Amino acid sequence: MQFKDIIGQQAVKQHLIQTVKENRISHAQLFLSCDGSGALGLAIAYAQYINCLSKTATDSCGTCSSCRKYERYIHPDLHFSYPFFASKDIRVAVDVLEEWRTMLLQDPYVDMNSWRARLNAENKQANINIAECHEIIKKLSYKAFEGDTKVLIMWLPEYLDRGANALLKIIEEPPENTLFILVANHQDQILSTLLSRTQITKVPKLSDEDIQDYLMEKHQLPAEQAAEYSFLADGNLIEARLLVENAANNNAELFADWLRMGFKGDVPGMMGFVDKAASWGRENQKNFLRYGISFLRECSLLLSGADALVKLPPRTLDTARKLSTHVLDLNMADAIISELELAHYHIERNANPKILFLDVSLQLVKTIKFKSFPKGTQYIYN
Repeated sequence: MQFKDIIGQQAVKQHLIQTVKENRISHAQLFLSCDGSGALGLAIAYAQYINCLSKTATDSCGTCSSCRKYERYIHPDLHFSYPFFASKDIRVAVDVLEEWRTMLLQDPYVDMNSWRARLNAENKQANINIAECHEIIKKLSYKAFEGDTKVLIMWLPEYLDRGANALLKIIEEPPENTLFILVANHQDQILSTLLSRTQITKVPKLSDEDIQDYLMEKHQLPAEQAAEYSFLADGNLIEARLLVENAANNNAELFADWLRMGFKGDVPGMMGFVDKAASWGRENQKNFLRYGISFLRECSLLLSGADALVKLPPRTLDTARKLSTHVLDLNMADAIISELELAHYHIERNANPKILFLDVSLQLVKTIKFKSFPKGTQYIYN
């Protein structure tokens, strides 16, 4: 994988290339990111660049023997470690290496859900166990076979169990020409003893513009729809792709209409909406609720006078301004967001969608039309 294959992240790419040029590659690095940002791809591209035989000023060549093996993830000095679901037939990560390679060849933008689905994990718990830690120590004790540098890329070190302590010595005092790259999502879930031995590179979320450009180029979406999906994805390319795959509703117009029904107390209209929402399927229902939460947070910025921070597409922004001026206030937005978050929680757990959307619809009427907030909240209506 080359840097050019990774969407956005220009500043991080430049930083990584500069460390190679200046020969200041830290032997243990932590790429800290969120899902869908491209951190795993960056780690692979970085390793490929380090071992490229004809690297350029901006990327690996992609044609030398080292690059060709890296492109297929079969370079003998490139090792992976990742969470897996141990069983009598799967003891260490290499036992599912073919599944891992196949997944990366299809798409390097992966998360735990896609990896779990790939392995048919059902309800098993994933981890990186003590046997895997010993396997890592064994592999890295050998000399580099072809390249100048042996590289171990560990995806999601948060899943290391107590055996992680076995890795501390080799990470602190690694064999010659050995590079550890840990790719993590949650810094607070990594052992502090492991964290203290790494140099952290923060990989930010993708910008809305990067995701919008990607959706327009790769999925031929119109600009307005791509802008809506990029806003809803919030920097997560995986989420943006799921929105494209499950696109069935015009979330912006539907949600604005739903709020207006609540303002008018239009119960017959809401019953029609409930029937429609119940037919969407769970993923589209979750997408709709997530859109509503994101939209109301942007409305809250407008209501707070922080217009410069709002990142809605033009037409949706116009709708948000009208709703914020004539319908909503901060207390209402906060109360409705809480209702939508609770509804999303229940949809994930297979709640009856018809009953759920009817309940939320009635809560909208109570909150917007009658300004009646749920008991136990701290709202004081002015």
